[in-house]
Amino acid sequence: MNTYPFDAFIFDLDGVITKTALVHGRSWKKMFDDYLRFREKRDGEPFHEFTHDIDYLTYVDGKPRYNGVKSFLKSRGIELPMGEPTDPSENETICALGNRKNLFFNEIIKKDGVEVYPSTIELIKTLKNNNVRIGVASSSKNCKIVLESAGIDHLFETRVDGMVSVEFGLKGKPEGDIFVRAARNLGATPLKSVVIEDAKSGVMAGRNGGFGLVIGVAREKNAAVLMRNGADVVVRDLSDMTIDWIVDWFHKKPKPFFSAWEECKNVTHIPRLPHKHKTTIMVSPYNFRSPQSAVITEKKLVFFLNYDGTLMPIKDRPSEAVLDDDMKNIVLELSRIHTVAIISGRQREELQSLVGIENIFYASNHGFDIAGPGYSIVHPKAKKLLSKGAKVRALVSKAIGNIPGILIEEKKYITAIHYRLVSKKNVSQITETVNSIIQNNPKFRLLKGKQVYEILPNVDWGKGNAIRWLMKTFKLPWSKASVFYIGDDITDEFAFRTIRTRGTGIVVSEESRESAAHFQLSSPEEVKKLLRMIIQLKKN
Repeated sequence: MNTYPFDAFIFDLDGVITKTALVHGRSWKKMFDDYLRFREKRDGEPFHEFTHDIDYLTYVDGKPRYNGVKSFLKSRGIELPMGEPTDPSENETICALGNRKNLFFNEIIKKDGVEVYPSTIELIKTLKNNNVRIGVASSSKNCKIVLESAGIDHLFETRVDGMVSVEFGLKGKPEGDIFVRAARNLGATPLKSVVIEDAKSGVMAGRNGGFGLVIGVAREKNAAVLMRNGADVVVRDLSDMTIDWIVDWFHKKPKPFFSAWEECKNVTHIPRLPHKHKTTIMVSPYNFRSPQSAVITEKKLVFFLNYDGTLMPIKDRPSEAVLDDDMKNIVLELSRIHTVAIISGRQREELQSLVGIENIFYASNHGFDIAGPGYSIVHPKAKKLLSKGAKVRALVSKAIGNIPGILIEEKKYITAIHYRLVSKKNVSQITETVNSIIQNNPKFRLLKGKQVYEILPNVDWGKGNAIRWLMKTFKLPWSKASVFYIGDDITDEFAFRTIRTRGTGIVVSEESRESAAHFQLSSPEEVKKLLRMIIQLKKN
């Protein structure tokens, strides 16, 4: 039995498990240098060699092969047709060059074999002995061959690689698709899973996937790059990392915001905090930031606010949670000086009516339905499942709709089963029923909130994805903004983990609790206090 607070570890292949990152580097260099010399001879273009530190790490490392070719050529101002994956290696297309690189790679592997990192294998075996699920996720189409050549393929319960990505239409890094797919294959959620990566695009993918912990392995003296792009922690080798450290990480509790504000009021530099475990673990500076550094900044402030339990106290019946005039005026004034979006599991029309503020963005149904000035988008897969969702809702109503106190709420793309008013003796029946219905309807998944179950499309999408979409819509790079997400529910944890290392999460909770948020507010009244303070700071 697994007694740890995490369920799964998902490892990148090259540079984390095996020493094939060096082989990839050699293969890319030979292919590109050969091609650049060919262009020099044919077209008279000056030859500038393909370098490891600049070209490989910046444009190629961690990306799907053809994306790597395209990215590097673009950096040199070279345009080639995409071609087809079946293109012969001697053709002059992006796919052909990628295929040529792969031939070089396989020749080296066949000749020299595959070496592994002993510390990684040792960690994997320790985790497996403690019933932690183990997967490998790689952009490489050679993943299976490499694992078999190293004699370690039996250590992994799932493999999501370049071949699987093509089969299922998964997006490559820096999107989190392959890691999320691996977690799901293992029966785990990203929130309770760990990603281990050595490349910039890989740690970005772990962050974008909303994983509970993203560990960067700095084989290339690239610790700062990994830290800037999504790693929670960076180590030189996995022998530096202890399982006890990881357990502590998952048990972290956010600091009360206003207490932290007072503590740091007269502090100009926030020192790196000592940790009781190995000091070779480098932790993201976001874990040591002060409230002041997030609020008092030249960057543009962006606020993503949950509704129920954040702007309004939780009500027994959702229809009773109407935004009070005081909070409404505060959010309205905040929206006039900063960027504001409301993110909720509620249906959009209902949410817009309850908040009653125009010219801001609303991401409803956990981000499946987003609207704002000049924009309106519904996730296409959610739209396709609308009629099937109604049938699932009918099954729920028929099975448990007569239980006293139960409230089954239609939210267009989501079905919510509220059991706040249900007798405790009937809760287990509700849990068993909704789980059974989900098992028989794999196009849907179950999300558990505060005394509510929500049935929603089984799509890798949620509040964290909605935030990323909105940031792109706002045309705001993360580096140019100070982003806040304020929420109270378990369903907000995905958003906290998505913005971690590039924003500030604040959980609203009366009691201290484990969370990926940086800070805690005790109630919607404290949310009011914070927003008022931020408005006043702008006026001053």
